[in-house]
Amino acid sequence: MEENKDRLAFGKKNYTFMLIGIVVLAVGFVIMTLDDEAYGLGFMGITLGPIVVMAGFIIELYAIMVKDKTHE
Repeated sequence: MEENKDRLAFGKKNYTFMLIGIVVLAVGFVIMTLDDEAYGLGFMGITLGPIVVMAGFIIELYAIMVKDKTHE
């Protein structure tokens, strides 16, 4: 019982996917700011950026839900 206190909640695989998800989220928000159209109403601000941000959130959800086999 005492050894379980020292273990982290997630394994290395989880934290790797979390970092990848954070990077993808940041890239998505940067893509939205790079749009040249007024008020960000071009392709990058309305279509590409939100798709990349949604992909980042999906990666984060996967990182939380996946079970790391080496962490048992």
